[in-house]
Formats: sequence, structure tokens, C-alpha cells
Amino acid sequence: MSTDKGNPDTRSERVRTVDASEVEQSEVFGSAIKRREDPSLITGEAQYTDDIQRKDMVHMSVVRSQYGHARVESIDTSAAEEANGVLAVYTAEDLEAAGVPGELPVGWLLEDLVQPAYPILAREKVRYQGQPVAVIVAEERYAASDAQDLVEVEYERLDAVTDPVGATESDATVHEAAENNVAFNFQLGEGADEAFESAAHVTEIDLTNQRLIPNAMEPRACLADYHVGDDELEVQMTSQNPHLHRLLMSGVLDVPEHKLTIVAPDVGGGFGSKIHHYPDEALTTFAAKQLERPVKWTATRTETYLTDAHGRGHETHAELAVDEDGTITGLRVDTHADLGAYLSTFAPSVPTYLYATMLPGQYDIPAIDLSVTGVFTNTAPVDAYRGAGRPEASYVIERLVHKAARELGEDPAAFRRRNFIPEDAFPYEMPTTMVYDSGDYGKALDAALEAVGYEEFRERQQRAREEGRYLGVGLSCYIEACGIAPSELAGQLGAQAGLWESGLVRMHPSGSVTAYAGTSGHGQGHETTFAQIISDELGIPYDDIDVIEGDTEEIPMGMGTYGSRSAAVGGSALSTSAKKVVEKAKRIAAHQLEASEEDIEFADGEFSVRGAPERSMGIKDVALEAYLAHDIPEEMEPGLEATSFYDPENFTFPFGTHVAVVEVEPDTGEIAFERYVAVDDVGNQINPKIVEGQIHGGIAQGIGQALYERAQYDDNGTLTTGSMQDYAVPKAEHIPEMEKEDTVTPCPHNPLGVKGVGEAGTIAAPQAVVNAVVDALEPFDVDHVDMPLTNEAVWRAVNGTEGGS
Repeated sequence: MSTDKGNPDTRSERVRTVDASEVEQSEVFGSAIKRREDPSLITGEAQYTDDIQRKDMVHMSVVRSQYGHARVESIDTSAAEEANGVLAVYTAEDLEAAGVPGELPVGWLLEDLVQPAYPILAREKVRYQGQPVAVIVAEERYAASDAQDLVEVEYERLDAVTDPVGATESDATVHEAAENNVAFNFQLGEGADEAFESAAHVTEIDLTNQRLIPNAMEPRACLADYHVGDDELEVQMTSQNPHLHRLLMSGVLDVPEHKLTIVAPDVGGGFGSKIHHYPDEALTTFAAKQLERPVKWTATRTETYLTDAHGRGHETHAELAVDEDGTITGLRVDTHADLGAYLSTFAPSVPTYLYATMLPGQYDIPAIDLSVTGVFTNTAPVDAYRGAGRPEASYVIERLVHKAARELGEDPAAFRRRNFIPEDAFPYEMPTTMVYDSGDYGKALDAALEAVGYEEFRERQQRAREEGRYLGVGLSCYIEACGIAPSELAGQLGAQAGLWESGLVRMHPSGSVTAYAGTSGHGQGHETTFAQIISDELGIPYDDIDVIEGDTEEIPMGMGTYGSRSAAVGGSALSTSAKKVVEKAKRIAAHQLEASEEDIEFADGEFSVRGAPERSMGIKDVALEAYLAHDIPEEMEPGLEATSFYDPENFTFPFGTHVAVVEVEPDTGEIAFERYVAVDDVGNQINPKIVEGQIHGGIAQGIGQALYERAQYDDNGTLTTGSMQDYAVPKAEHIPEMEKEDTVTPCPHNPLGVKGVGEAGTIAAPQAVVNAVVDALEPFDVDHVDMPLTNEAVWRAVNGTEGGS
């Protein structure tokens, strides 16, 4: 397959979905075919984990610490054990008695990383509010929940630390092994001092990238069923990576991997929070084996706020060196990254290799000096959340360049353009070790400026200021790294898993196809896009293809869905397998048509002899012959299927420019959107409508961070934003109309020419909004407002008042 799929260079009109029957076979790849997942989802026929019922099923609830930091003096479960309907109560002592290791592993290691034990049930201490202390299993869900109040736990309160900077200076200790509560010190780059010493101008900024709480539609849930006769466990759970969960849970519970099946049914969103291995799913599975009955656990929304891995949580000081010509010569960044109380699955990778490496953004910066301190605090563990390090990095560099342009009296668009990596410099090796494979950043910027009418806006902005109205425009020229690869490099950087992906394409005798993907979708539209890829490769109708994922019993092995990897890595695995199927079918067709393989041509599902098109054979007919095996080449095995384990040679690097136009009312701090324009380059687009939806959803999440969302703990480690009454998730009315355009720079190193799209909007949006608000408030000498930009925060900035937002 060519990496140039005929996508338009730019597109601004609203994408219209079509039925597959309306699309020519040669145009399946690149068409906005309606998502086949949607009918069951919108009619209520989808089956989520909590919908699944089993005979004799019982329910589990979790007793959680009410304190952020305390010593566990004693746990009395006797009253709970005697409560009506209660079948069992388990503590850490019961895990130990059963010979269960009961500790969660770390999936990414760094040099000199401090790795405290992370027990699935607390032992001597609790280190964050919500940490599991005991579990109760009862015949009914409410009986299990009610019995929580009967478990008596005596605590000795301890001092807590909740701020990643303050924690390094506090006498309070989260883990004895972590001196000054530091888990790691990560350094990248060197030699920036000279650039700063010779700089004509230095811009400095202090930034808070606030902690966020995931809010997937479906809370985490698990249903574990122990099959006594086979000594096997079957676990239905909300997972973004079932094979990884199987591997990790096998070690946590000391269960042979082949005796454990993990299935992800319909999953209502994840945003990264369902990648990680938590105590609860392991505890549910443990209880099912102990009781030899199916056990279900479904988190309440309050539990998800306390325990689902939070995101972001950075405190950063950043500096940019600029010479007399306005060229950036150096970058220095010092970040304290909040890790929470324990190392979650991939937590060490997020503020290091996913954040620090991307700090230069789209800019040609010759000298960098980056430092990240990972810090333990008495808060929920922090791990990957939509964008995972890339939003934090883009926020730092885009706020820096905006502030630098303002201090230099330059237009922020012109300042960016001057410092972009040139179009002809790719592949471009960054000082941060990344090799950007392709890009044309100026084209995306120009398209965004034209769409928003940038020059005309500046004139209108000036007139509005004279009238006492304050308009602002904010740019965000973002880049991200998706589809972490190759596995060898990831291993060298500390990954404890491969980053390849598997894809099996099986053509049946009738000519229909079942594809098995190692990814595990949870709203992205994989069943649609993967079928489009295979339809394009095999030349068979889209409706003749079924896609299966999310089941360790059916899929050979897979790494899952996160980091915008599904299309670029998982899709490439399926594309590679489909190509193998075509190659085998070509040999059979040549044999049947009595021609040499070199003379066989293939297009739109038809094999023909070069120069004699009347001598032809459809791939569906070849499939039947492959299974009949009456007349196939000697020494060829029957059947027609292929499996691939695709390991990319590099990341993919989507990029783009987002522009926010706002009006700010300085007397009240209110912010109103006038425009939001997004120009994104995600390479070739398999399904433009799905791309559009992913961008829109990402922008909504990014605007949520910019204006509304923030997780807060008090000094005792108590979460004060523990529900939707206190934590402001934006509603539809808070999200502006979005104008979308695209540029297309195909990825040069995967067979589809695709990049990632699922996180792009979230990476781009926050700084576009903050830059727009700061631009509007320039007459008030406001050069920064920390997120979230609540009305109070903006009002205080205008009035020079410290604190509060």
C-alpha cells in the first residue's frame, strides 16, 4: 500500500459520514464510513462489565483509608463478618496466609529509581486517602457496602505532604527508602549554560500544570469467575490492555498466566486511567478463587475520584535564551513531578521520556538542560492521562515562546515561524534524543492564521480595546510523539514490556474475514477503521470483515491501546498480515491460472494475468481453493491467514496549530470564546469523521483543564474535590464550536502513512486558551494566569491580587 492515500492537503468543510455501500472499493481507505460500533452503543445493547451477570454471583466492596497518611494500629473485622449476607472479609493477613504476593509491579524502570512496595491491601501504613485496607464480599452489593462501616480500623494519624515541591523540603516521609521523598532525579541534555550566558534576552516563567482526575463515562469494574474444574480464572474488566493486565495480575496473585483469561467487553472510555494495574481488580479475582464463586466489583464515582490514577501534577520553572536576532538558542527546564503515594504502572515514564524529550516542541533549539524530580506525596498515584507528558511539555514551551515574543515586542506568530525546525531538515534529530521523522510546521501555522483572519483580528482587537473590550488570540503550535517504538529502544529506556503490536487476518472459505487485533478499543472506532484497512488491502467489501479485540483467549498477544498507537502500530500489524494473505493468495492464483507469480497483478480483490485480463480470479475464490487444498502449490499448507507482530522503527509525530480567540471581561473575570480553530496533521486519515471526533473530544478535554478542572488536597491529604459537586467537569455548553482543518504529511516509516490522533486536541488546547486570555489582558500587564482560569483567578490577575482560583 502506498503511504499517499489521496487525502486532500487541507480540508475545512464539515465531514459527512456515509454508508459503506456508498463507497467505491478503491476509496474505502480515507472515507468517512459510519462507525459500526455506534448502533449498539446508542440503543443500549452494548454490554459493559457491570451489565454482565453470572449464576451465584456475589459482590465486593472495599474498605478504604479515610486518611492521607496514617499508621494502621489494628483492623477488627468481626462485626462485618457476622453481618447479614456477608460471606468473607479479607485483609493483608489473609493474602499472606494464602501465599499471595499481593504487590503491584512497576512497568517502567529508571536508573536509581526508588521502588517502594505497593501492597494491594495496606499493611502497617496507609499513604493516600482511598488506599484499600480490607475487602468485603456479600451476597448483595448493598450488603457489602453497608458492612464497610462495621470494619473497625484504628489509625495513628501522621503528617502528610501533598505538594511535590514542599514534599522535598518536609520532615514528613512518605517512604523511608525515599530520601526527601524523591523517587528519581532525571537529567536530559547539557551545555545550555553557555547559550544563556551569551543570550541577548532571557525569558523566565513559573508554571503549575495542575493535577487532573479522569472522568470516563464508565467507572472501573471487574467480574472474576473461578472455574474449579479447570483451575482457571476468567476476568471481565475495564481494561485498555487485557494482555498486560493478565501478565501483571499473574504475578500479583501468583496465578499461572495460561490459567488466567482477561476480557475487556464494551469499555466506556479510559483516557489512560484503565491502562494501569490497580489493587481492586486483583482483589476481586483473589476473592473469586477463595470463594469459588463469581465476584463483581464496580467502583462508585467517589471511589474513582479517590483511586483512579490522576494526571499531570507538575511544578515547573522554565527559561528560554534568545539572541539579538530573535532566534532561540537555549532552553532550561526544572520540573517537580508529583507521583502520588506509590509508583503506578508506567508512572516513571510519563514525566521523563514522554515529557522531557518533547519539551523543545516544534522549535530548533540547539542547547537544552532539562531536569525532572519525581516526588512521592500522600495523594493518589499519578500516571498516564490523555496525552501523558506531551500536554505538559507543550504547555511549557508554548507559554515560554508566547511570553518571549511579548517581551521582545514581536508578533507571536512571526516569532514562532522564525524558530521552527525547517521543512527541509527532516528527519531531524533533537537534542533530547528524539528523531522527528517529518513535518511542515509553517504550513499548519499559515492555514490556522488564515482561517482565523489573524491580521484582521489584530486590527479589530485594537479597536475593541479603545472601546473598553478585551479580545485575545492564543496560538498553540504543538507536536506529540505517538506509538512508542521500537521495542529495543523502549527497553533501553526502561520499559518492562514490548511496544510492538500483533494482528491476525483470517480469510474464511467463503471469502469473509475475521481479524484479531492486539489493541483494545474503548470508544476509538477500531472495528470501523481496522475493517477499512483490511478491506483496502484485500479488495473485499468492508461489510465482509469482522474485527475482534480485547480478549486474551482469542488474541495471540497484544500490547493494548494507549499513547495514540492503535492505527500506527496496531493498524500496521493488520495491514502487514493482510499483505501476507495477498501474497499467499497470489501464489495460489498463479498456480490456478497457470501463470508465473511475476505475471500476476492484483487490484480491488481480483488477480489477473498481466496482458490477459480475461484470465482472472477473485480473492474470495482463491480463499475457497486454499481451504479445499485440492489444487494448491506443492509444499504449501492449506488455509489462508497470516499473523504479524509489527514493531515500528520510530515514533510517529503528529503536529499542528490551534488558535483560540476569546473575549475577557476584566471586571468579572469571565471568558467567552469567539473562535476556536484547529489545524492538525495526523498523516493519512483512515476515516476522516473519526479523526474529527477524536480531535473534538481532545479539545474539549484540553479546555476542561484550561478553564475548569483541578484536583485539590488539603494539608492532611484529604481530597477536597472528591465529587462532581467540587470538581468542575465541563458540560457541552462550556465547549465552543470548533473549526477544523488539516494538513497531510504522511508518516514515512509505517505502511499506512498514519500517525496518532486520540490525544492531539488535549495536547494543543490548554496553552491556546491560556495564551489567548493573557493576550487579551496585556493592557493590564498580566503575563500569566495559572490553570484553571476560573473567573476569580482572572479577576485576581487583573487586580494584582495573590491566591485563589
